[in-house]
Amino acid sequence: MFIGVLCVSLFSPALAQTAEIVKSRYTKSEHMILMRDGVKLFTVIYAPKDRSQKYPILLNRTPYSVGPYGPDRYKTDVGPSLHFQDEGYIFVYQDVRGKFQSEGTFEFMRPYIPKKQSNKDVDESSDTYDTIEWLLKSVSNHNGKVGVWGISYPGFQAAMAAIDAHPNLVAVSPQAPMTDIFIGDDFHHNGAFFLTHAFRWLAGSAPARTNRNAITRRPSAFDYGTPDGVEFFLRMGPLPNADKLYFKGAVPVWNEFMQHGTYDDYWKSRDVIRHLKNIKPAVMTVAGWFDSEDKYGAAHLYGQIERSNPGIKNIIVWGPWHHGGWARVDGDTLGHIRFGQKTSLYYREHIELPFFNYYLKGKGDMKLPEATAFMTGANEWKTFDAWPPKEAQPTNLYFQSNGKLSFQAPSDQASTAFDEYVSDPGKPVPFTAAITAAMGHTYMVEDQRFAWTRPDVLVYQTDVLQEDVTIAGPVTVELYGSTSGTDCDWVVKLIDVHPGTYPGPNPNPPGVQMGGFQMKLVSDVMRAKFRNSFEQPEALEPNKPTKIVFDLSDKLHRFRKGHKIMVQVQSTWFPLVDRNPGRFVDIYHAKESDYQKTTQRVYRSASLPSHLTLRLLKSNE
Repeated sequence: MFIGVLCVSLFSPALAQTAEIVKSRYTKSEHMILMRDGVKLFTVIYAPKDRSQKYPILLNRTPYSVGPYGPDRYKTDVGPSLHFQDEGYIFVYQDVRGKFQSEGTFEFMRPYIPKKQSNKDVDESSDTYDTIEWLLKSVSNHNGKVGVWGISYPGFQAAMAAIDAHPNLVAVSPQAPMTDIFIGDDFHHNGAFFLTHAFRWLAGSAPARTNRNAITRRPSAFDYGTPDGVEFFLRMGPLPNADKLYFKGAVPVWNEFMQHGTYDDYWKSRDVIRHLKNIKPAVMTVAGWFDSEDKYGAAHLYGQIERSNPGIKNIIVWGPWHHGGWARVDGDTLGHIRFGQKTSLYYREHIELPFFNYYLKGKGDMKLPEATAFMTGANEWKTFDAWPPKEAQPTNLYFQSNGKLSFQAPSDQASTAFDEYVSDPGKPVPFTAAITAAMGHTYMVEDQRFAWTRPDVLVYQTDVLQEDVTIAGPVTVELYGSTSGTDCDWVVKLIDVHPGTYPGPNPNPPGVQMGGFQMKLVSDVMRAKFRNSFEQPEALEPNKPTKIVFDLSDKLHRFRKGHKIMVQVQSTWFPLVDRNPGRFVDIYHAKESDYQKTTQRVYRSASLPSHLTLRLLKSNE
């Protein structure tokens, strides 16, 4: 069922005070801007009251509401951060078509149309172009320069703005942008469905708009009836039951997803990365090491622009952040992990503001390097002239007998050089120790001791490190595995094991034991039927060793001397990822009878050497 969202009143003392600060310095106006196809988009403009200088325009386009609505109701802050509010910009917010006060029909991640035949051919790129054109003609006291920024879905909008960009658009910052949502962002990773996030996000952000009376309010939140996501989704059963039992046709995007179980044009057409050519504006992509939603998009968007648009200013920033954390918190901690400094404040003051000030105001020097990245473990900011760093050397870390990891290749020739476990979809490995129905953020750095003693989780670890080991760039899995079924999932986690004497935080109200803490660094899942092709899945041959290769995403981390490197392997990660039935079927239409226990084997012989490829930096780099 759906329940109403509890909204904090703007008239609470703290929020009212900050809104009054904005009101004292900015004039708000609301407009319906005409697009080329006749649809009007609701747009809010906050213009500085100080008219002693001309200001650039900074645009944010969103499906999440530009509220509060009404000319006398002000946001509590404007711009990417308070630094921008103090600096002075003309801030523009727009409801994308079909959302809240805007006219038209909302289409989820509306595909780009490369060859437009008429004014009826519209996409997010053309809507941005038309909006900028209107702003330049209609808003007074601007300096003729425009920037676009956004986080997550608005990050997708920012990336789309850079395609066929308006000539006055000079700087764009896609931050955690949604890109390929079948391969690596948000709702699928390597074809595996991210159930918790998809269910919650689509229920709250993508229901059908049935009337214009509710468009100033956010959609209702879904009521799970329990705080326990494992309980809820096991009770729900196979994916077809989501619409049958709960959505009942009210969330059409969910049903769209369920009709596209392979990597077809539905998914490909929504991937902005495919169209990042002839980019003219300067681009700053922002990514979080612990972003549970759109880390893939940031890395691959930056890389594609770099390859396809030589000569433009294209930079990337990596920090120790959850999804959007660079904009919302101080960034000195995440979960129980401490980073020794306020990384988000540093980014907002020393990276984000200088980027836009330089390109939109002509202030300062553009000294930002190609890649700025925070190294976890060492808790230091680093800069590189390329990402991944050219000096990082690919090095294999092999699975060995007796649960060992080693940089030496295995020498075992025996056919029995494997480890095995039984995976039961009725008793899946949880993705977090927390009792929650949400995906959340902290599972990305969560202590993995809750999982490592389970019989359906394989654990491999190095001896105590005698020197620091630093990794930089994507971590790649090459796994040789088999299953007694015809399909399975492979989940691999790379972990930093703290020494037993590692001190806990002081003060330590939660009583956290950091000694032996298993800090998850990077992790991901591969749905085995997509091992050779996401377009044409293939069944596995039961009990036949099969090579599986996939990336665990990017990381800059220093394993300290005295720590251990650990890898965990499992086949369920619930309910973060939907359960694999163990049979080669269309999981979006699977029945309860399709689900079965399977026996998985991971091989570690000389001829079948399962391993991770880490890209190592020397300690002084």
